[in-house]
Amino acid sequence: MTGPKPRMRRGEIREALEQEILTGGFAPGERLDEQALGRRFGVSRTPVREALHQLVATGLVELQPNRGAFVREVSLGELVQMFEVMAELEGMTGRLAARRTEEAQLAGLKAALHACERAARAGDPDAYYEENGLFHEAIYDLCGNEFLAGEARRLHRRLKAYRRLQLRVPKRVEQSLAEHRRIVAAIAAGDTNGAETELRNHITIQGERFGDFVATFPMRNAAE
Repeated sequence: MTGPKPRMRRGEIREALEQEILTGGFAPGERLDEQALGRRFGVSRTPVREALHQLVATGLVELQPNRGAFVREVSLGELVQMFEVMAELEGMTGRLAARRTEEAQLAGLKAALHACERAARAGDPDAYYEENGLFHEAIYDLCGNEFLAGEARRLHRRLKAYRRLQLRVPKRVEQSLAEHRRIVAAIAAGDTNGAETELRNHITIQGERFGDFVATFPMRNAAE
């Protein structure tokens, strides 16, 4: 029987490791042995190594010279600071998109919103997570500032794993979808302040959302 293509394997390995790190299956500082993981997943060390390098790019794993790959210790404070910066960048993309986007250019953003709605109706948080990423990409495309879009994309990738975890909080998908609808309405109306505020609030971790986020955070230093 023919096995999955290598590209699929790498993606599956990366996702499996990502979820185990985020849910505490691997402890902060724990070494990730390529050979042992290869035996576990039934693959050679090459796709494991490639998956680990992808996780290095997200900040979940760090490579130590002559020692190998280790689960990176990430503090709650560091994550909150990154989300604060992400909220400001997203707010700027929304403000510029509302200022610069014509009605004829909104088709892609509306299509991305409809895809989020379908995923939410299906009750599939992982599918919603994928469509959510495309929704934000559509806003970056509309902002008209490639440098800003590039910085937003870079930090978006850095926080993707944690945003997936957020969407598993009860009712968060429904809340996120309602926020998406308000964001699209503000951009379509040319409401620069409204679009900026809605996007900033969409990303910011505060109030009850902060408590929910802490509850999902498995790292040793979450208690800080």
